[in-house]
Amino acid sequence: MQPGQATVQGALVDVASKLTQENVQVHGSGRTDAGVHALGQVAHFRTASTSLDAGGFQRAFNALLPASVRVVNAEEVGPKFHSRHDALAKTYQYRIYRGRVLSPFERKYVMHDPYPLDIGAMEEAARYFEGTFDFTSLAASTGSDELDKDRITTRAVYGSRFFARTGHFFGRDGFLSGLTADVIGESQVEDASKVEPEELIYVVRGKSFL
Repeated sequence: MQPGQATVQGALVDVASKLTQENVQVHGSGRTDAGVHALGQVAHFRTASTSLDAGGFQRAFNALLPASVRVVNAEEVGPKFHSRHDALAKTYQYRIYRGRVLSPFERKYVMHDPYPLDIGAMEEAARYFEGTFDFTSLAASTGSDELDKDRITTRAVYGSRFFARTGHFFGRDGFLSGLTADVIGESQVEDASKVEPEELIYVVRGKSFL
């Protein structure tokens, strides 16, 4: 929730409160920064309302939410469930488009970098983040030494790898080269070191992040 700002959590709270006529609090499994898109985010709220079942809540939410936010699944859970505390892992994906011309359809979701990169070195470096480490040196300070000293900055990273995506809709020659089912079907993700990628994808998965 951000005062005076439109947020996903704020939109969910507004709709949930309208549907239940209660002061509802929505808890997500994690936060996203501005410009970050979440797919598979989990959130929960408590209500005494019995007017709608889980499927009814899903349909009602999607009818009232802005088009940029959608509830893809809804189910009733036990009273001890907590979307953040019960999260087993979180996965982040960062996309680097390598083609000469960036499709305008992708501009909000990728970083465009068509210049030379040492992909092998990047892939090797990514593996060093796998494991359990103290990430104090990479953590932002709260601005208070008193608060910082009590923070837990050790995190378990389950996987940290680069992948390469080939067979993009936007070919290397700059033309729309993938508008047939055959070409679309050839799009695939491989180890970054094995191919000349149209797109690099960095995937990091961990228990939680700072």
